[in-house]
Amino acid sequence: MAGYSRHSSGMAGHPDAAEMRERYARLVEGRRMEMLEGLVLMTGLYLAISPWVIHFHTGNMNTVNNLIIGIALAVIGLGLALVPERTRGLAWLIVPLGVWMIISPWVVSAGHGARAGIVANNVAVGFVTVALGLAAVAMMARHRRGRARAATAMR
Repeated sequence: MAGYSRHSSGMAGHPDAAEMRERYARLVEGRRMEMLEGLVLMTGLYLAISPWVIHFHTGNMNTVNNLIIGIALAVIGLGLALVPERTRGLAWLIVPLGVWMIISPWVVSAGHGARAGIVANNVAVGFVTVALGLAAVAMMARHRRGRARAATAMR
């Protein structure tokens, strides 16, 4: 072992270090996106069944509203999970759906007023949806910037 010298620069001097960092970043971002897609799907499913969970399902327009918006949100989450390359452009729709959920108890039940449980449920789910939508939009923007950077580097 007389001719053996230990190289102390570590991985920084490795010729493939940049490529390995890029691959690791894609892996981590992909996992974060999968988690986000699942949360959007679960939020949509909860919103769709919330009239029966909170017990405001009898003859109330909020029931129809929550069912429709919940199914739409679940479909967006499912689309992001199954065909992300085709549905990434729909991620921005999550934010207005969340804003609608925040204001919908007062808009949908304008003539008769919404119960406190309906308001609390929709406002909480609306804020969660807005937060998920903003996170999805940020991830999509980061993904686009990364792809643009990669395309520029390949030229």
